[in-house]
Amino acid sequence: MSALDDLAAELDQRLAAADAELLACYPGDRGTRQPVHTVYVPGDRFGEGTVTQWGEEAKTALAQHGRSVMELAEALELRPSLAVEVYDRVRAKLDREPIEDLRIDFEDGYGNRPDEQEDAAVIAAARALAVTVKAGVAAPYHGLRIKSFEAPTRRRGLRTLDLFVGELAGADAITDGFVITLPKVTSVDQVSAMLTALDAIESAHGVPAGSLRFEIQIETPQSILGPDGSALVAKMIHAGAGRVTGLHYGTYDYSASLGVAAAYQSMEHPVADHAKDVMQVAAAGTGVFVSDGSTNQLPVGDREAVRAAWRLHARLVRRSLTRGICQGWDLHPAQLPSRFVATYAFYREGLVAASDRLRAYVHGGDSGYLDEPATAAALAAFVLRGLECGAVGATEVDKLVGVDLEGLARLARRPVPA
Repeated sequence: MSALDDLAAELDQRLAAADAELLACYPGDRGTRQPVHTVYVPGDRFGEGTVTQWGEEAKTALAQHGRSVMELAEALELRPSLAVEVYDRVRAKLDREPIEDLRIDFEDGYGNRPDEQEDAAVIAAARALAVTVKAGVAAPYHGLRIKSFEAPTRRRGLRTLDLFVGELAGADAITDGFVITLPKVTSVDQVSAMLTALDAIESAHGVPAGSLRFEIQIETPQSILGPDGSALVAKMIHAGAGRVTGLHYGTYDYSASLGVAAAYQSMEHPVADHAKDVMQVAAAGTGVFVSDGSTNQLPVGDREAVRAAWRLHARLVRRSLTRGICQGWDLHPAQLPSRFVATYAFYREGLVAASDRLRAYVHGGDSGYLDEPATAAALAAFVLRGLECGAVGATEVDKLVGVDLEGLARLARRPVPA
């Protein structure tokens, strides 16, 4: 062996622990689709027909306030040519899959009620979800939000979680798309406590060990900055031991905690941007998804009120997408048209340019850019997200890029299923 070989072997030995830690803490893309939104429905209002009902109400709103391509272009201030590209695709989406991710809410959207009343609502909701899962009509991703692990609500949150999981497990209706949202997290210890709770609940109900996953809702300043000045959200992800799937920004609780007046609480307030910047950095490379929050200006009322709310919502959705946050919350069926129009427009507008650059990167040629592997991965991920939500089709991607879906996944540095 040469002296250089000896040196390399020495460095391999010295860095072995660091190499292993990097791989364990930053495994990269999970290889699963990220939903473009999470829909929140109060626990006592969820039923077997909720997903269909939301789709019908969304189509009604579109029919009333965006009856044609030109009306939609006017309502959402889109280029007519772009409106042509998205209009029929959005209508098809509302028929096929109006909700990508559904959260049955037993926290703020449900409120504090007597135990007997919440128990009954939890059991009814879990049974209704089980029916939709078994019938194959549930939203692809679905789950519940429990009350927080703060002392006043800890026991109620645990009881709701245990009842809900027990009902689903008894019906053999726990899927890979099932997820739990833990709100108002203020410490790494609460994340560790959630692991203890999930271990016990899995054991009690015969659920495979380690299979239950959860999201951390970032809506307190303590989750962003700890008392020692550290970014606790990063520690929370890694304390989750692989069970954490997402970080969800809570627009209004977080803003209020920092003293922002109600009139100025928004997804685009500077305090919101700071929190989400920290979340994105903490989640980068971990396989944990980041979701933006919601706007509480709902598209209800007369024509102008609905269109004004649509324009605001669409602008905020696009803003999140351009900042690299591909998911947000929706709180009303009439927000679905603006969610999907804005999302589809984003991916349609960028499709040709991204495809040209990918084609040149893979097959050679001049795209006008000198793209490196990391940029090619970002371009491929962009195209894949457009495919997964329905904004673009597999046939047109194959034609534009000249790479099949498996090749696109490899370019995006996603694990390719066997």
